[in-house]
Amino acid sequence: MQSLDRNTSSSFVVGSEMNVPRVRYSSNVRHFATVRGMTDQGTLSVVATPIGNLGDITLRALETLKRSDAIACEDTRVTSKLLSRYDISKPLLVYHARSGRLAGERVLALLGEGKRVALVTDAGTPGISDPGQALVALVRARLDDTVRIETIPGPSAVAAALSIAGLPCAEYVFLGFLPHKKGRQTLINEIAEESRTVVFYESPHRIDKALAALAAALPETRQVAVCRELTKIHEETVIGTPREVAAHYATHRDTARGEFVVIVAP
Repeated sequence: MQSLDRNTSSSFVVGSEMNVPRVRYSSNVRHFATVRGMTDQGTLSVVATPIGNLGDITLRALETLKRSDAIACEDTRVTSKLLSRYDISKPLLVYHARSGRLAGERVLALLGEGKRVALVTDAGTPGISDPGQALVALVRARLDDTVRIETIPGPSAVAAALSIAGLPCAEYVFLGFLPHKKGRQTLINEIAEESRTVVFYESPHRIDKALAALAAALPETRQVAVCRELTKIHEETVIGTPREVAAHYATHRDTARGEFVVIVAP
C-alpha cells in the first residue's frame, strides 16, 4: 500500500511477515493502524449483520461475535434473536441515537481495558445511515491509535439493491433517509438535477409521499427502482418511470411494508 501522504519523505512500514498487511504511514500525519496479531490493545470490531435473512451472516462475523467481550447494539431484542440463532451469549450494551453519553463511555472504558467490543446495527453495516458512525468517531477522537478498529464486512442494503436493480451504478450518491419535513422538497429537487444515480432509504409510512414527489419532479425519461424486504421471503423490486412506480404503490398499499431502498437513475 502507498503512503498516506505521498509528499512526505519520512515514513515507516508496519508489518513484515507474509500474513501481516504492509501499511505505510507518514510520520507527520494522524494515522490509524490496523495490524493483526496485536493482543494488548482494545479492539472495536464493526460487524455487518443480515438485513433480513439470518443465514446471510458471514463466518468471520460469527467468529468475531463469539470472541468479543461485549456487543454494542441498537436494540437488544433484535440482536438477541441473531445471537440465539447461532448459540452466542455475550453481554449487550445498548447504543443508539438516543442512548446518551454514558453508553459511549461504557464502550470507551472496555476498550481502554483492552477488551474486544463488537459493534452491530439492527440490520446491515454499522455506520451506514446508522448511529454506529458516532461511536466509531468517538473512539477515534478519544482513544486515537491506542485501540484497534477493524471492519468485518458483510450485508448492506445499498449494495444489495444496486446489485439487482440493473441501473447504472458506476457512480452513485447515497443520501441515507430523506429528512421528514425541513429540506425534504429541496432534496427532491436536487435529486432531479443530479447527473449520477441517487440511492436513499425510506420508511413504509412515507414511501407514497416520496414516490409522488419524485413523480412530480422527475421527467418520464428517468428510471426509478424501489426494493423492499430485501433477502426476505417477500422480497420485491419494482422498476419503471417515476409515475409508473408511484402508481404501483398507490394501488398496492398492502405491499408498503418493511424498509425501502429507492434508486433514481440519471
